[in-house]
Amino acid sequence: MKVAVIAHAGKSIEGGLPALRRRLAGEGVGDPLWYEIAKSRYAPAQARRALAEGAELVFVWGGDGTVQRCLDALAGSPARLAIVPAGSANLLASFLGVPKSIDRAVAIGLRGVCRTLDLGRFDKERFAVMAGVGFDAAMIRGADGRLKGRLGRVAYVWSGARSLREKPFRARIKVDGVVWFEGRASCILVGNVSELFGGIEIFEDARADDGRLEIGVVSAEGVLQWGRTLARTALSSAARSPFVQEAKACTIEVELGRRVRYELDGGDRKKVKSFTVDVEPAALSVCVPERETQD
Repeated sequence: MKVAVIAHAGKSIEGGLPALRRRLAGEGVGDPLWYEIAKSRYAPAQARRALAEGAELVFVWGGDGTVQRCLDALAGSPARLAIVPAGSANLLASFLGVPKSIDRAVAIGLRGVCRTLDLGRFDKERFAVMAGVGFDAAMIRGADGRLKGRLGRVAYVWSGARSLREKPFRARIKVDGVVWFEGRASCILVGNVSELFGGIEIFEDARADDGRLEIGVVSAEGVLQWGRTLARTALSSAARSPFVQEAKACTIEVELGRRVRYELDGGDRKKVKSFTVDVEPAALSVCVPERETQD
């Protein structure tokens, strides 16, 4: 089996990349294809290069941004993705049960089980966990950079509190070709899994292998309404909030009243005024612990 490693050189856990090399060598992988990158946006080119060189198993060392950029390139290929979570939130790794440990992550990649996941495609770019427009994108943008480097996940809480006063926008949303929502919104979330941030369950019926995506629209405005929505989400279910609407879909078409920033798997992107999200069933093979269940 040909093994490749795509590593964000700016991310580190435990003994860093030298420790990863030693662990792989100890497992009999002495000469993997090795690609180091300075920024996550360089990852897709290296993932495609690994595929061209015959990689069957691709370890991705980094945070959510690096993982998302790699899976976008690996989707539809026979190669398997293995994650060594070295970021702050590690959304997909957390969902899959991959711990922030070099030894255990390598063991899962080499001897774990293979699970096939659906992916979402936001216009032309794929994601595994979520896509968001509005509040969550503003929160992620505010937490990026030095703040996230110093505070980790706490940075999202701090940035989220600052983003509660973001102005809502008008949205018209079609679900599988039918108008489903039309009105003022402060956040639109499209999820492929049930848990998004910090283990909080947003879409309680979501499955990553059912050929459908979840969509949620939050109409809360201001600190009071957002406070009620977040409290309901933390204590029971987001869907039970009067400011939340949810549905399942294969295709989602969105038109906005103004340009609003979006994010993919926790990665900040540009502002858009319209977009389409489609599901790509069974698009990615990932390595997971044997105990991991089909959530």
